[in-house]
Amino acid sequence: MTVPDIIIAVDGYSSTGKSTFAKLVAKEFAFLYLDSGAMYRGVTLFAMEKGLIKGESIDEPALKAALPELELHFKHGEEGTSLWWADRCIEKEIRTMEVSGWVSPVSAIAFVRAWVDERLHAFSEGGRVVMDGRDIGTTVFPNAELKIFMTADPAVRAQRRYDELIAKGQKANLEEVAKNLSERDYIDSHRETSPLRQAPDAYVMDNSDMTLHEETVWLRGLIQGKFGILE
Repeated sequence: MTVPDIIIAVDGYSSTGKSTFAKLVAKEFAFLYLDSGAMYRGVTLFAMEKGLIKGESIDEPALKAALPELELHFKHGEEGTSLWWADRCIEKEIRTMEVSGWVSPVSAIAFVRAWVDERLHAFSEGGRVVMDGRDIGTTVFPNAELKIFMTADPAVRAQRRYDELIAKGQKANLEEVAKNLSERDYIDSHRETSPLRQAPDAYVMDNSDMTLHEETVWLRGLIQGKFGILE
């Protein structure tokens, strides 16, 4: 199936499989995959390593002053897309529970969102991009030709995140994971700048009981219907 050079925006709650789905779309239709959540995690790791997160607070003035020195970029290889901080691959480091615990407060900061948005726009020039996050279809690319909003049962999401951490060899507690997801949902949905919400023209996918194959079939049908594509 030939898909036009569009931008596909994938939004939704944590651990709904947004990144996995977006990567699948990129591979299936030869799109460029961009992980906006990884960018925010990169900024969070940067703030942590620079000592800008102290106790229960973020030193926002210091972070704003230091942010211009942060060089984040994606690399695409046989194993998929990874985030790099200059010449250092940080893909694994940004997926830890420590970073997860701070990424929502960091990403709620207006100047951080503006910094990330500017780079995402630069990465996606020319279209044929699939990008996942929490405000892609509402703020980053409000004119995206196709918007998808992903959701799933909270218990299913917590189990997925727990299994992911265990598979990576990290220590995890299911109750703590569930609590972290709930807290992130609240922060993301109630932040003043670009809150997490479903775009009016987004198509909702509840993948609580869907396999990746079923998600692909769902998307193929959606694209064929929306763009009048006949195989």
